Amino acid sequence: MSDWTDRPGHPGQSPPEWSPRRDPPSPALEPPTLAPPTRKAPPPSTRTAPLPGMPSPAAPGRYDSGPDPRGGRGSRKPRRRAGRGRRYLRTAGVLVSALVLGGAGTYVWADTRLNQEVDLGALGARVPSGEGTTYLVVGSDSREGLSEQDRKDLNTGSAEGRRTDSVILLHTGESGTTMVSLPRDSWVTLPPYVDPGTGRGYRAAPDKLNAAFSLGGPDLLVRTVERNTGVRVDHYAEIGFAGFVGVVDAVGGVDLCLGRPVRDKDSGANLPAGCQTLDGAEALAFVRQRKQEAQGDLGRTRNQQRFLAALARKAATPSTLADPSTSFPTLRAGLDTLIVDEGTELPDLMGLFDAMRKATGGGGRQLNVPVADPDLRTPKGSAVKWDERRARALFDALREDRPPG
Repeated sequence: MSDWTDRPGHPGQSPPEWSPRRDPPSPALEPPTLAPPTRKAPPPSTRTAPLPGMPSPAAPGRYDSGPDPRGGRGSRKPRRRAGRGRRYLRTAGVLVSALVLGGAGTYVWADTRLNQEVDLGALGARVPSGEGTTYLVVGSDSREGLSEQDRKDLNTGSAEGRRTDSVILLHTGESGTTMVSLPRDSWVTLPPYVDPGTGRGYRAAPDKLNAAFSLGGPDLLVRTVERNTGVRVDHYAEIGFAGFVGVVDAVGGVDLCLGRPVRDKDSGANLPAGCQTLDGAEALAFVRQRKQEAQGDLGRTRNQQRFLAALARKAATPSTLADPSTSFPTLRAGLDTLIVDEGTELPDLMGLFDAMRKATGGGGRQLNVPVADPDLRTPKGSAVKWDERRARALFDALREDRPPG
């Protein structure tokens, strides 16, 4: 297969128009995102990174050729002056944030515990910055922090290294908040890369999205997502199994109603039908299972979004926020296996959590990338083929901070 910039498109009948679900605005109070200071936006670019199998819409050489001089952050539009009512809401949000952080001492403690091991500024050639802010949120199957007994109890296996269990683009800006799940089996084009273990170089080639993470870690995953979506990643956040289980247990479990029993030998899921409270181990098994889902990896991404919505509702309740015995362990559990980029400070992380809450709480949009074939036969096994035309429209909207659709 030739390099992605030279590949012809696939003519044929276009699939039906994609109409994303639009959730009504949430009536809940929204704490401020505490985003970094506003920076002047760069001149607009006409460059769009092609999807796999799509020709390049612009001449080569329009990518940024080095680290972003602004530190890799996306541009933002000037904020409008808030009216009295919105100022009251923001004040309430600050008070809620103060309850969560438990004072300046806790803030400093949390800030020093951030594991900023991903250097987005060293990635080299990248797509141009867009409007608003885009986070790449990754749930990995890292076993770090788990004992041998934990691994057995959680059915995680003993595989070393890290692979993705979920990949989410979370965009927030003037047009609102949008969460887009990217199936880990998505058939994409990996950019050229050097194996960090052997030093051997590889040319661009088609593969599953999950392969980017297992072969080159967060760096290659970010470059792969940017190349195939055209959307610049401003911040990276990854949490492992131990952190996920710890957060769920710290909030006292998460309430979820299941329309049918969920049983999966590989993930360890064994849940009856009906409404129930899932502890950390049960929640992990639920979001990992996919073999019982009719649409496989796509069904798993929908379950993940559904569970994140339930977790956000539980974590944002007054009883959770106002109780230090709950809020502090939740914060600690989340930070224990959290990995972020070097440009992410605690205010950026709080902005990510707030954007996640909006997207899953009815004040934003929860979408899956449009799919043309959920069972594409490839040399690497069954994969998920994106609908190129509809996916392009979605990613263009994110990059330009427009409502999708």
